Amino acid sequence: MSPAQQRGLALWAALLGAVVCLGFLPVSRLVSVLILLAILGLIMAFWYVAGRRPEHNIILCDLDDLPEATYRQPVVLICGDLALAWPHPSPVLTVTQGCWIRVEDHQDLAQAVSQILWLRPAWGRQLSVMVSVCPQKHADSERLTSQLLALRWQISQLRKETGHSVPLVLNGQIGSAMTNDMLWQAAIRGEGMRVWCESSVPGSIATWVTTGGTPAMQQQVLMNSLMNWSHQHVQAVFMDENPDMPIITPAAVLWGMGPILSGSLATSAWTVWLSRHTAMQQVAGWQPVGTDSTVMSPFPDFILPLLPDGGGLTPRVRTWRCALGLFTLAAMAALLSSGWNNRQLLHRVSFDIVRYNSIAMNDYDLKASAVAVLREDAALLDDLSRNGVPVRLGLGLYQGEHLRIPVLEAIRSYVPPPPPARPQLPPKPVPKTVRLDSMSLFDTGKWALKPGTTKLLVNSLVRIKAKPGWLIVVAGHTDSVGDDKSNQALSLKRAESVRDWMRDTGDVPESCFAVQGYGESRPVATNDTAEGRALNRRVEISLVPQANACQLPGNTLAPSQDDDVSKNEME
Repeated sequence: MSPAQQRGLALWAALLGAVVCLGFLPVSRLVSVLILLAILGLIMAFWYVAGRRPEHNIILCDLDDLPEATYRQPVVLICGDLALAWPHPSPVLTVTQGCWIRVEDHQDLAQAVSQILWLRPAWGRQLSVMVSVCPQKHADSERLTSQLLALRWQISQLRKETGHSVPLVLNGQIGSAMTNDMLWQAAIRGEGMRVWCESSVPGSIATWVTTGGTPAMQQQVLMNSLMNWSHQHVQAVFMDENPDMPIITPAAVLWGMGPILSGSLATSAWTVWLSRHTAMQQVAGWQPVGTDSTVMSPFPDFILPLLPDGGGLTPRVRTWRCALGLFTLAAMAALLSSGWNNRQLLHRVSFDIVRYNSIAMNDYDLKASAVAVLREDAALLDDLSRNGVPVRLGLGLYQGEHLRIPVLEAIRSYVPPPPPARPQLPPKPVPKTVRLDSMSLFDTGKWALKPGTTKLLVNSLVRIKAKPGWLIVVAGHTDSVGDDKSNQALSLKRAESVRDWMRDTGDVPESCFAVQGYGESRPVATNDTAEGRALNRRVEISLVPQANACQLPGNTLAPSQDDDVSKNEME
């Protein structure tokens, strides 16, 4: 991942951690902050470790020609011999099918790969190694074996250090005057033997020999010798049992033959091996016709599409996956925390209900303490119902609504302790309720006062006066004719009409009134008869004691003579 992507993931993780810690964790705010600081510290530590790029000694002379970091085609490191001189001033050669990188003999393969991965961290999946051996360039087979063993050790170390299964391709190549073009034969795991020739399409060896005639047969005899030599001196080095190194099975084995080979020796390990196995000396065609060419390609480009490419996850996709993984973890933590918070709420409220029910009603002190706790629970549940559930109880897990009714029923069942015994006092006068016939005040279905009702209202409400500490309650009632909703609305409108008349006529503040509309819910007689329905159509006005009622700041009503009389009567 790029530093920008790492920074983005760090910020994303910090944001999710803050949301979970401060919004969901079932702990106190101080503990939540401490946990958040610990998480931020871990994020910073991981960011620092992931962002560290250790100093790397430059091994390859020039890697400026490396493709971009988004390059996804195979990248092959070439070790060993080259049949022709390297065709590019840079060790990097990019072709249509992939990229070749030359690793010189004096360079360590593992360090070279480390250098490449330091520059292109996402290339691990598409790296391969090709060990090329030209037997005509080696006079000593034992020295060649030691060089190949060193490469085997380096490849095993490379796989261990990088954690990537870097495929190995073995390439044996000779120069011969028997051919004018490059001839390649390959043994690919799972595909068998194949022939690639510039003058024909790829195919099997049998088809190529049949169509090629005698020249092809002669070339195949020499190619078979190269295969046998390669198996004995190259493949065996990588695949023989060795207690110090693991076996490295090549993903593909190539054998190449062309007319040009630079640096070939007149007497080499190849000619010695041929003479020993054929009893012939310096046969025509054993040596190349030249040592330099600018026309022929020195590399088997056809093998590149068969090697692993970077078709896996791109850094961007990995970044998105990491972000999704962090979100999933945060979501799981939030769900678990929300579930635990809801469980604690349900257990606490249920325990309060059970505790209240277990206390005897005559145990007044404990019962009062328990009902006070229930009232707090009811206030909390009511607040959650009215103002919404906080996130720490949300995510669809809130179940507190089911406890509101049990809590309220428990509170309603509470019977307060009897008041202490006091001397018997004369009963306080109860304000008389004035009942007005609705049909005398209103037309049927209407709430506007009839003309000429002023005298009736004045005579009926002569003792209903505004008094400090008393609330004038105007309640409207109807019979059962019509639907409940219309009757309730009509009763409320009629009560408001009477209230408005009293307010405007007596210059009484509106804070002295309470208006109620009961519709047909509180009949005083049966609705089955016309007389009963007439009694139920009424407006009732009464005085109800209430602290601070009928008082306005800076405009305190002076008590009337009736107030004094009432007070004396009540005393």
